[in-house]
Amino acid sequence: MTTVSLDHFYMKRALALAARGKGKTNPNPMVGAVVVNHGRVVGEAYHHQAGKPHAEVLALHQAGPRARGGVLYVTLEPCCHSRKRTPPCVRLLIQSGLTRVCVAMVDPNPQVSGQGVLSLRRSGLEVVIGVMAEEAQQLNKAYRHWITTGMPFVILKAAMTLDGKIATRTGQSKWITGDKARQDVHRLRSQVDGVMVGIDTVLADNPELSARGSKRAATQRTGRQPVRVVLDTHLRIPLTAKVLQWVHEQPTILCTTKETSLKKMELLRARGVQVWVLPQKNGKVSLKAVLNKLGSKAISSILLEGGATVNATALHEGLVNQVRLYIAPLLMGGQDAKSLIGGVSPKTLEQTWDLVNPELKKIGQDWLVTANVDSRK
Repeated sequence: MTTVSLDHFYMKRALALAARGKGKTNPNPMVGAVVVNHGRVVGEAYHHQAGKPHAEVLALHQAGPRARGGVLYVTLEPCCHSRKRTPPCVRLLIQSGLTRVCVAMVDPNPQVSGQGVLSLRRSGLEVVIGVMAEEAQQLNKAYRHWITTGMPFVILKAAMTLDGKIATRTGQSKWITGDKARQDVHRLRSQVDGVMVGIDTVLADNPELSARGSKRAATQRTGRQPVRVVLDTHLRIPLTAKVLQWVHEQPTILCTTKETSLKKMELLRARGVQVWVLPQKNGKVSLKAVLNKLGSKAISSILLEGGATVNATALHEGLVNQVRLYIAPLLMGGQDAKSLIGGVSPKTLEQTWDLVNPELKKIGQDWLVTANVDSRK
């Protein structure tokens, strides 16, 4: 194998390791590292959790003295600053006796952003950048978006019929999709920082918004739980709502405005619910203000499970980064059925939203379409 093909081979292994940290490292990125010496892997690891040792450190500790003269493959530029809970990785890389470091992508964090690579090169190490960069950027798309914009990466998720309906005219939506699709949503919830809905969804469906197990254990809350975020301009939420349960193990944030009941606000806060008073836009709590505040709290990804109105607002304001649409082989019909996107339809096709790099996957009896939203329009 050539040097280029070997670099791809070992970086692919590092990326597979990094992916094991999905949903566990936030707000840190997912990182994998592989140490190779004379064609043998002598150390490999991935970042398990924010505050825990980084992938490079774990891999080098596993390699020990066998790292001397070897090559490190790492999916993200090693850190070089001390403004975090763990020591900088660059120092250990230099001390380990490595001769070469292959980096998939430069860290977009301005505290690093090329400085780690520069430090390694100044110490005499050969550094190669860009090996499987596209794959590395895709893996950490939420982290990159949060670091560069200060706002969470927003995934608009919906279960819908083949003709784009998310509920009947009476509001019935349980269940449009099958068990396997719903299980996939629970898996997705366990991988994001937060799940967001509007108050109308709470009033209509009374969702718990937790990550639960398989069909056999559908009521069992499992693994990492996302923060629950409810857009509630006038604090209409009932005190019996399921999202107000278990708030100490799974926080709930109610986003409201100054035009709400102070008494109810105090009552909710006394129960451990976070209530944020935020600016308004068009008579409702500003969705952009919500996302900015969430980003400032290190919430880097949000699963938007709102209804037609919230979906329309998020899309019109350019706040959706990806759509994840679970499509059932059903036709509902009727102009009075609830559609995926509410509001007034555009006058021209130029005012529609372009979806980029769509992917289609069969999940049980349903189909999943995943695509990025083109932000250039």
